[in-house]
Amino acid sequence: MSGNLAKIDTRTKRDDEEICHDDSATPVKAQTIDELHSLQMKKSAPSTPIKGGGAGSARSSFDSAVSDQDHRNKQQLQSISASLASLTRETGPKVVKGDPASTRKAAETPKLSSHHATATATPTPNISDSSLKFTHILYNLSPAELYEQAIKYEKGSFITSSGALATLSGAKTGRSPRDKRVVKDESTAKELWWGKGSPNIEMDEQTFLVNRERAVDYLCSLDKVFVNDQYLNWDPNHRIKVRIVSARAYHSLFMHNMCIRPTPEELEDFGTPDFTIYNSGQFPCNRYTHYMTSSTSIDINLARREMVILGTQYAGEMKKGLFSLMHYLMPKRQILSLHSGCNMGKDGDVALFFGLSGTGKTTLSTDHNRYLIGDDEHCWSENGVSNIEGGCYAKCIDLVREKEPDIWNAIKFGTVVENVVFDEHTREVDYSDRSVSENTRAAYPIEYIPNAKIPCVGPHPKNVILLACDAFGVLPPVSKLSLAQTMYHFISGYTALVAGTEDGIKEPQATFSACFGAAFIMLHPTKYAAMLAEKMKKHGATGWLVNTGWSGGRYGSGNRIKLAYTRKIIDAIHSGSLLNADYSKTEVFGLEIPTVVEGVPSEILDPVNTWSDKKAYNDNLLNLGGLFKRNFEVFLNHKIGTDNKLAEEILAAGPRF
Repeated sequence: MSGNLAKIDTRTKRDDEEICHDDSATPVKAQTIDELHSLQMKKSAPSTPIKGGGAGSARSSFDSAVSDQDHRNKQQLQSISASLASLTRETGPKVVKGDPASTRKAAETPKLSSHHATATATPTPNISDSSLKFTHILYNLSPAELYEQAIKYEKGSFITSSGALATLSGAKTGRSPRDKRVVKDESTAKELWWGKGSPNIEMDEQTFLVNRERAVDYLCSLDKVFVNDQYLNWDPNHRIKVRIVSARAYHSLFMHNMCIRPTPEELEDFGTPDFTIYNSGQFPCNRYTHYMTSSTSIDINLARREMVILGTQYAGEMKKGLFSLMHYLMPKRQILSLHSGCNMGKDGDVALFFGLSGTGKTTLSTDHNRYLIGDDEHCWSENGVSNIEGGCYAKCIDLVREKEPDIWNAIKFGTVVENVVFDEHTREVDYSDRSVSENTRAAYPIEYIPNAKIPCVGPHPKNVILLACDAFGVLPPVSKLSLAQTMYHFISGYTALVAGTEDGIKEPQATFSACFGAAFIMLHPTKYAAMLAEKMKKHGATGWLVNTGWSGGRYGSGNRIKLAYTRKIIDAIHSGSLLNADYSKTEVFGLEIPTVVEGVPSEILDPVNTWSDKKAYNDNLLNLGGLFKRNFEVFLNHKIGTDNKLAEEILAAGPRF
């Protein structure tokens, strides 16, 4: 017989034989199509190891293990039911694990079993129709399962040519900081930063509970909700347990990527979360409710350890809401929370990178010669630094493989890409297309980055690098900062943006964001700055101000400092060679600038040398100094302790003229 065709027997039929017999494969062990489909997927629920003696105790050990597993399943469901409890009813809803599409019969006639345990409650006088139904819980689904849910049930979900899941975040394609509220109670009134300049907009407890009720009732009205139980902070001594309850597979996959993923063993013993997010973003808040200014509201209650999202489906609200939580909780443990990138050299030297949009934070902290600890959120404790998150949230607009190969290659199966535009036939993404939004993003697990350090922890930082894109062209390419100067520039959080050109305006616009992340901090900026200075002093870290903006003139007349020069500067900081350089001091800002940096033209190190019009340089220098002073006025009246000494010391490190 030629080729690879299966052998076919065509002998004369006997009573015990078939006319044609294909012996190329063993027949499947199924009598119906449904049975065949049931063989396609095997159970993968975490199992409890059977402990005990020999064969005589095997049966009782197995029964005990099954009983323990049933007990854990029941406790888990009771915990989720409690999270979804309405404030007007004494108990939570009836919940059952599984997709209602595949467990419809079980939902109609629920039975307690190891696979479909339910959390039921005795009816109360406040019983309603919603309390009679079962809410299906899709618990910690895998990316593959979440892909299926999104593509089946969420319009606007597609698989791109790279394998990533493309989704839409609805009408809101960015955060809504003016709709973010924090409950002001007796405790937070004293602890948090309120008033002018603060990102914290107050609401009362009653209004929060009204919005919580609205969000929970919406979630409980659905046939199914997604529940993620995950961690924040890679430092095991200070990690936080978070639960995210959401209505969309997209949100569940996003948080699966962005938070730290528990092992099956950790999940079995997860217990009660430390903080819970109720994401009902598809449902609006009631605009007639007190404190509401639109149909969107993002509310945090630190006493209840809860967050409620209404009226926005933008996934970044969850990420940054948890970051705000860490900005509150960690300082209570004497741990500094930081909006920064972080990498580590092969010799264990750690650098922190602070910078607003456009300063090059992502580009400069991503270095193939160094390990990436994290790209955005970190903690600095007595143990060193640790990444808060388990993933990265990278901008995609104008993404090019040659410039950002790590981000490009990370956009694959398991990654969520938001609001991107792709070819309807090939599904190839056009990262330059802004049709949906300028703020296109990709969320992926940090292990998708080849040089990521797992676990994402490192020793105490050696260098603290503050990045500014100065479009006025008067800040040096690099300056060594004193502790007081580090605090001043850390609190200021300066960069400059170039205005849009539609109306012909091309003047630089100074932008200040306290602690390089004003939208997320909870305490007064001077408290974070004091902690930063204390840790830098204790562990011998050096502060640096690096200008990635203009030289030889302001925007429009000067030139952008070459990225190659900035990389040489960063390399010199990492190697420690800049510590031994000779320094001179600038006017107005009093910055210490090196006279020589290997690989960088010496004439550009002092910005005054690069300007042909010295008067124009001086005018721009004084103008920027004045902008810094005006910005800092909002911090002058804040006292730390019994006096205002620290604020005065920080102010003295600013521009003087």
